[in-house]
Amino acid sequence: MTTAPETVDILAVARDQVLERGVGLGEEQILEVLRLDDDRLTDLLALAHEVRMRWCGPEVEVEGIISLKTGGCPEDCHFCSQSGRFPTPVRSAWLDIPGLVKAARQTAETGATEFCIVAAVRGPDKRLLSQVREGIKAIREDGNDIQIACSLGMLTQEQVDELVEMGVHRYNHNLETARSHFANVVTTHTWEERWETLRMIREAGMEVCCGGIIGMGESVEQRAEFAAQLAELNPDECTMNFLIPQPGTPYEDYEVVEGKDALRTVAAFRLAMPRPLLRFSGGRELTFGDLGTKQGMLGGINAIIVGNYLTNLGRPATADLAMLEELKMPVKAISDVL
Repeated sequence: MTTAPETVDILAVARDQVLERGVGLGEEQILEVLRLDDDRLTDLLALAHEVRMRWCGPEVEVEGIISLKTGGCPEDCHFCSQSGRFPTPVRSAWLDIPGLVKAARQTAETGATEFCIVAAVRGPDKRLLSQVREGIKAIREDGNDIQIACSLGMLTQEQVDELVEMGVHRYNHNLETARSHFANVVTTHTWEERWETLRMIREAGMEVCCGGIIGMGESVEQRAEFAAQLAELNPDECTMNFLIPQPGTPYEDYEVVEGKDALRTVAAFRLAMPRPLLRFSGGRELTFGDLGTKQGMLGGINAIIVGNYLTNLGRPATADLAMLEELKMPVKAISDVL
């Protein structure tokens, strides 16, 4: 009689492979983690936290974001209320330079080390890049030495070089979802186009921020695929967003990701990527609430956006900073990222 092979516990494998050796889990291993029963969730989160502490340390990077151009985007990203193709309440608007300087100052006053300038565009035109340049100059003249990141859509090599010359520290460009699912989410550009922008950013020496949104109809297998693709990219930072069903978008009736599934996903992404910043971003208030946010911070997360998001309200920055103090997680000092 043939004896069935002994089943190896994926958390034991991850403890040796990820915690001890710093090697992220592969796609099939990530899938095993995502399929763990709820009664293993506490152990999973604890292991992900150990991995974060060992390979990243206790500090948390805090970031604020501001929309320089809101709404009117020509792309059809099905999750986004800023697409001009959907009947959403968001209307096109530009923020002036004094408003940008004020937002950067307020962000720095929270203790944040990163300020991200975002625009709802396919890619930046000359007008937008000129405003970014003027805005960065004005922020510096205001005496603010906060690190400046940008998220301006897909780029050409010339635009990448221009942003480097401006002193942009980090560029955010999300892959959004697994390659196999992308065409169900966006039809006006491709996953490969986004990947090419990320390649140019990395080669130009800017830090790469790349993540996506969980809960857009992807399968658990596609979540594992996405985590593995992000690990292949090896970003400096990975943003963890959870779908906020936006009125007027094709996803307005989608259900919010269940809290336990979201926590399991956070931990799985940390075990796939032991070293990058893993940042709580949009949707955490709706998906997790206060208690779940704390669990996420103890389950692999080591960066957070404070204040409001682009078209959605977030928690007050003071509430998040108080939570970090309660958890005894120091905010990363600006001198450490300059």
